[in-house]
Amino acid sequence: MRNVRLDICYDGTRYKGWQRLPGKSATLQEKLEQTLTRLLGEPIEVSASGRTDAGTHALGQVVSFHCNSEMSCGDILTGLRSYLPEDIGVYSCKNVSPRFHARLNAKSKTYRYRVWNSSDPCVFDRKYVHIDRSVLDLEKMRSAAMLFIGTHDFSAFCANPHMKKSTVRCITDLTVETADNEIVFYVTGNGFLQHMVRIIVGTLLEVGKGERTAESIDLLFGAKRQNAGAEVPACGLCLMEVNY
Repeated sequence: MRNVRLDICYDGTRYKGWQRLPGKSATLQEKLEQTLTRLLGEPIEVSASGRTDAGTHALGQVVSFHCNSEMSCGDILTGLRSYLPEDIGVYSCKNVSPRFHARLNAKSKTYRYRVWNSSDPCVFDRKYVHIDRSVLDLEKMRSAAMLFIGTHDFSAFCANPHMKKSTVRCITDLTVETADNEIVFYVTGNGFLQHMVRIIVGTLLEVGKGERTAESIDLLFGAKRQNAGAEVPACGLCLMEVNY
């Protein structure tokens, strides 16, 4: 049996997230599995590096699956590009070691979050940014961002109130950049809790508005969800890269 890796991208606007669940249609996993099953003529179940939320996008998602088919990777790639909808793209398809697993072997992931921070209209990018026209203090947000770097208990940044597994994660980089009318956040870590990046960004925006201080960030580690900031919308979030 072969093990195959796909590097893919998608516009998550019309999907209810990555993960296929009973009774839940219009998921990215379901669409990809249906297409691969049709193409290869056998039931296919895929694993992704991470389960992106409804409305979240990806430029660098990684998927792996096992199959018996002898179809070449080139033909699989051509078939997927023919059958998948326009909002799901496949960069590459290749055979990998039988032990490779897209999620279990991932060492780190980088997410980007875009905030439109201007009074100018945002017509063409409105599906891919969170619009916040508030006056924001960039330096305060950058100072606060530095406090997230390291290994912490991110329980206050988890949207799942019934989380039973460890909420300790390691953030290795968090930057706040500007690009034209946007403020762009890049977050890299060894793993992320449900909605974790969106809550981190929401908290940093509150620092930028003067609603909380940068120094207060340290008090949030190990705290309850209600102590951290508001959760920003999924549309501004994109999985950029997965490192193995």
